[in-house]
Amino acid sequence: MGKPILLSVGYAACHWCHVMAHECFEDGDVAVLMNALFVNVKVDREERPDIDQIYMASLGAMGGQGGWPLTMFLTPEAKPFWGGTYFPKHSRYGRPGFLDVLQTMGKVWREDRGRVEQNVEAITARVRSRLDGKADASPIDRALFDQFAVNVHSMMDPVKGGMKGAPKFPNAPFMDALWLSWLRTGAEDHRDAFLLTLRRMLQGGIYDHLGGGLSRYSVDDEWLAPHFEKMLYDNAQFIRHATFAYAETGEELFRIRIEETIAWLEREMVVNGRFASSLDADSEGEEGRFYVWSADEIPRTDEFNLFRQVYDVTEQGNWEGKTILNRLRSIEPLDHVIGADMAKRRAELFALREKRVRPGRDAKALTDWNGLMIRAVAEAGRVFDRSDWLELATTAYRTITESMVEGRLPHSVLGDSRLFPGISSDYAAMINAAVSLHEATSDSRYLADASHWLAVLDTWHATGDGDYALSATDSADVIIRVRGDQDEAIPSATGQIIEAITRLAIVSGNEDLRQRGERIAENALGRVLQQHYGQAGVLNSASLLIEPMKLMLVTPDLNHPLVRAAAKSPDPRRADIWKEYIHDEKVKLVPGGGDIIIKKPAAYLCRGFACLAPVETGDELAALLRSRP
Repeated sequence: MGKPILLSVGYAACHWCHVMAHECFEDGDVAVLMNALFVNVKVDREERPDIDQIYMASLGAMGGQGGWPLTMFLTPEAKPFWGGTYFPKHSRYGRPGFLDVLQTMGKVWREDRGRVEQNVEAITARVRSRLDGKADASPIDRALFDQFAVNVHSMMDPVKGGMKGAPKFPNAPFMDALWLSWLRTGAEDHRDAFLLTLRRMLQGGIYDHLGGGLSRYSVDDEWLAPHFEKMLYDNAQFIRHATFAYAETGEELFRIRIEETIAWLEREMVVNGRFASSLDADSEGEEGRFYVWSADEIPRTDEFNLFRQVYDVTEQGNWEGKTILNRLRSIEPLDHVIGADMAKRRAELFALREKRVRPGRDAKALTDWNGLMIRAVAEAGRVFDRSDWLELATTAYRTITESMVEGRLPHSVLGDSRLFPGISSDYAAMINAAVSLHEATSDSRYLADASHWLAVLDTWHATGDGDYALSATDSADVIIRVRGDQDEAIPSATGQIIEAITRLAIVSGNEDLRQRGERIAENALGRVLQQHYGQAGVLNSASLLIEPMKLMLVTPDLNHPLVRAAAKSPDPRRADIWKEYIHDEKVKLVPGGGDIIIKKPAAYLCRGFACLAPVETGDELAALLRSRP
């Protein structure tokens, strides 16, 4: 009784989590000391991001540098008093040994408990002010979003793309900010920074040129050497970005990478219809072993001579004596003949690689990550007219909905196990997925699901002040119900909620719901202006409320040229609605607007409460949707 808690937070694809588990948690001497002094708790941060956020913020409040594994010492009431990240068993790398840390923390708890308990109250108060902060609402102001995009652009590497320096992350929320700025303002430099980053990533070593899919990040500043784990959310967000890029430029690189990555998704990441979370960086105890090549492993035949030049294969290698296949030295498109030959060579190497010991797969299906991927695949399927991709998205969507209990989504599913309650980002991501599937299929059942999930959010996640908490009200194991404003590798829960409510309001024509989304956005913007960091997702989603866009497509069927033109011009600010053409029918385009009488098939683009003149041909609509300020 009265023992402190030792909390370790990690995740399945985390390299240093595996290292610490092997060096410390699997060691008999360490285990004896841990059990003697502490109540030991292991948490998967992907299953409990609310717990991870609380204790990561706690480490920051203590002046520590965050990362995983996260190692925290807590009072029996789960309040933090000291922490760190990775510790070796014995002191090395300039880090104290875990055995020494355990003994020291046990002694502090026994001999100086009064001071510990005094300090934890101060730490908890600081964490609460950061994660559950209060601030005055701030109006939705176009200038705020434009300045944020300018700030993001100033941090971009003008030659290599991404943020300046190393490591380089895909940083999807910043990419979204640049793309939204281009659409909103016509800032070509923001568009070009987005496209440069995407091209460099998709030709770099961070992309798997044999099997498809993007790795987590590049440890260098050239996108060459990845941290080799593949995460579902990174690939969902890049598929969306590449879809936008292809629609804008028509560049085959983007189409090819989408096709390769969705093929990887189908081949390696589908578990019982849902999408698995990640693939490990390690295999056979080595990071990247599955993916890299020695010069001798590449066939020394005439057919591979050109391949070696194109994919940067040298005798000495380009990473720790091995070769990471990449196109950074041959970034321009290949002609048809050479491209076909390179495809044959890649297929040969892929077949050789398939004989290796594979990295581990984290088979758990996270609802919010699945929602992101369902949306991405549905949108790509619509743009590229791929019914098989839409089927992949709808199958995953159906299996997620079938996992509900009493109308509530689990956060995670693994085999027969379901983790309840879900978190707010689960509902927001699935609402967004449902709206995108509705746009692709015009099936009204998706909107019924979206409305149901919003009602669940209101019931279990509302905070009483018009906002939402990440954790449900019946989550009994959190010391703070955080709001979920902070971006991580995906846009924040708050950002996703604002976008979900905004999109659902537009497609349903619900003006009360749009106004509610506006209030939530204004409250969140007030907190953003107070905290100034890590909330790009809120800014991006709030910008959608400047002038909500609706495209009403009134046609005899879904194969009409107007419908196809809309599909090929995606815009994350716009909601598309199909209505069957009935001559002389009265239609209301925007809330509070008058009825119009439909005389012929047409498309009506509305911005805010004003609608442009209808267009009647696919070419006219394509030109209208591609026009920029």
